[in-house]
Amino acid sequence: MKTKITLNYPVTTEGVEVDTIYLRRPRAKDLKKMEDSKGGDITKSIELIADLAELAPSAIEDLDAGDFQKVNEVVAGFLGQR
Repeated sequence: MKTKITLNYPVTTEGVEVDTIYLRRPRAKDLKKMEDSKGGDITKSIELIADLAELAPSAIEDLDAGDFQKVNEVVAGFLGQR
C-alpha cells in the first residue's frame, strides 16, 4: 500500500507535471542504503524519498520547501518519529 501526498506546488520532471507523490513504506534495505550514502541529512532524505516515490532525485530537489517538509513528515511517521 502506498501513501498519497498531494503537492501544493507541483513540479515538472522528465516533461511530466507531478502534483501527487505516492510513497511506499521503507524497508530495512532502504534505511541501510540511506545510512551508507554520502552527504548530509537533507541529501540522504532526498535520496530516500526518491527511492520510496520511484522518482528521480532531481524531482524531489525541485519540491517546494513546504511540500518537502510534508513528505518528510510522512516518512518520519513511517519510522515512528514525529
